[in-house]
Amino acid sequence: MTENEEITIVGAGLTGGLLACYLARRGYRVRVYERRPDPRKGTVERGRSINLALSERGLDALRRIGLEKQVMADALPMRGRMIHPVQGELDFQPYSLAGDRAINSISRGALNNALLDAAEAWPGVRIDFEHRLVALDPETGDLGFDTPDGPVQATAGVILGTDGAGSAVRGQLLAHDVLTERLDFLDYGYKELTIPPSNGDFALAPDALHIWPRGTSMMIALPNPDRSFTCTLFWPNSGTNSFASLGSPAAIERHFRTHYPDVLPLAPDLVDDYLHNPVGMLGTVRCAPWQYGGRVGLLGDAAHAIVPFYGQGANCAFEDVVELDRCLDETGDTWDLALPLLDAQRRENAEAIAQMALANFVEMRDKVASPVFQFGKRVEHVLERALPGRYVSRYELVSFSTTPYAQVQRRVRRQHRILGAASAGAAVLLGLLGAVAVRRGRRR
Repeated sequence: MTENEEITIVGAGLTGGLLACYLARRGYRVRVYERRPDPRKGTVERGRSINLALSERGLDALRRIGLEKQVMADALPMRGRMIHPVQGELDFQPYSLAGDRAINSISRGALNNALLDAAEAWPGVRIDFEHRLVALDPETGDLGFDTPDGPVQATAGVILGTDGAGSAVRGQLLAHDVLTERLDFLDYGYKELTIPPSNGDFALAPDALHIWPRGTSMMIALPNPDRSFTCTLFWPNSGTNSFASLGSPAAIERHFRTHYPDVLPLAPDLVDDYLHNPVGMLGTVRCAPWQYGGRVGLLGDAAHAIVPFYGQGANCAFEDVVELDRCLDETGDTWDLALPLLDAQRRENAEAIAQMALANFVEMRDKVASPVFQFGKRVEHVLERALPGRYVSRYELVSFSTTPYAQVQRRVRRQHRILGAASAGAAVLLGLLGAVAVRRGRRR
């Protein structure tokens, strides 16, 4: 790049804001374009927050640029899952062996605002809001935007798309036939509800991620600094007990009274929230390659959106930024080498967390309330105590380490094979001992 060129980022969400900070730290001038108005000056779209579960991977990325303490000031630690059955006692399941590790509930909007403030504090960073990308030539770097004041043209040496699962940058690359795309949508959607404070305090335990597992559907709730909870329903889009099946206030109240009896008294605006908050889509985005010609690249959800059931979407995207920073170090800031290297080093890990996120949906929805599942977790904790550092649960490796996701997958598979072999060996040994005891008994 020449001295007069600058890096262009399309998308000023979480990934774009963090990326602007990293690039500015490297001495680049950075121009960020965002289709929305400045979120710090307006209101958040109703029912679209989905609180983040920020864990070690995301914290590591923030720590590297000195933002961890600022962001964590408004975070609420969640040390485990609180399971809400239809009937019976609540069940708290800690995330870590000692119960001392936590993932952190944080507002997506608050984190986005903090990253925008941090990016604009760097010299050479400029953010243009209400600029919707409508044209991109990957060969020349020419860009076209629609704005309230009319069309705007720009040209960039390097263009980085951080504009989310519905990425306009990815769409332009598709239109130019320089990448392939696969979208795998679940037959599930999400809708947000709110549990307000009760007598000025949290209505539920604030140190847990609350789950209402109901087999083919579920609800979760994460705490907020104002002592409310953001609840998210994950329900089928069609069929019985789906979003489509509830159309009247009476039907909504009846359904919650039957399936979520402890929620209705805590959420006075539940029916209004349900009727007026939108239903969002859930799916996995896969595309290849994530870059073209060392000039245009995709990061975060724009490259590999995943379903939210491991709480790793933002954490994974932040890792992309850290990995790009490493690739620039390795290539001496040579972009036409750094962007292909990022693709090569991150793709396997992105696919691994996409698979684990889908598997965790089944676990949260169907298994966490099962006595068999709970027994398995107790056995896992026994193994962690007996084999410290050698046997580590998948959840701990994903949420409380920066071990690459693909390595986590491989390690957990090895652990399960060893555990299976040990269990089989123990069963054979017990059978032999039983047979010996029987023979001895006959001799007597």
